[in-house]
Amino acid sequence: MSNRLDEWDRQVPAAVLARQQQLNSRRRFLAACAALPLLAAVPAGAAEKQSAWQAREPWRTLAAVQEHLFPATGEAPGASQIHALQYLKNVIDLHGIEESEKAFIQNGVQWLNGIARDLYSAGFIELATAEKEKTLRKVALSRAGENWIATLLAYIIEALLTSPAYGGNPNGVGWKWLGHQPGFPQPPANKVYYRL
Repeated sequence: MSNRLDEWDRQVPAAVLARQQQLNSRRRFLAACAALPLLAAVPAGAAEKQSAWQAREPWRTLAAVQEHLFPATGEAPGASQIHALQYLKNVIDLHGIEESEKAFIQNGVQWLNGIARDLYSAGFIELATAEKEKTLRKVALSRAGENWIATLLAYIIEALLTSPAYGGNPNGVGWKWLGHQPGFPQPPANKVYYRL
């Protein structure tokens, strides 16, 4: 298994490393956000019809990772409620991130599933919660794994805080949870910058 982690470390693209340096200041911001009191409870929304792309890999595993990293609680929306997967797909498909970062995100799913199979003889989505946690902690022991998880977390937080016009934070659910009043003017509801 250490060979798999070593191989993964050699494939960290420069764009991902540069992005992680930029995110260091964001991490301090996120730590401050975690200290905010919960000002508004958000009811869990009804499950939406799953799109065909969401049922395919790497999206199924990415959704499971996002939900594990940012689960819903009684007071807080989770990755699925903030449409983190849709936001990530929009970023990958529409927002011109470097091809190396796209490949890194998607290849990370293969590496993650390989490690899950090494540990538990099952893919990540088939694991129990404790097994998922142990698998992600094992992944985080490598530089590439740590960067992969940090990249996914950054996009989850962006989905939480973005304007709904960009595919995350539907109806401002993240803003409501944080007690945030967004700036004005906001794009009208019929003006979106993504496709479903």
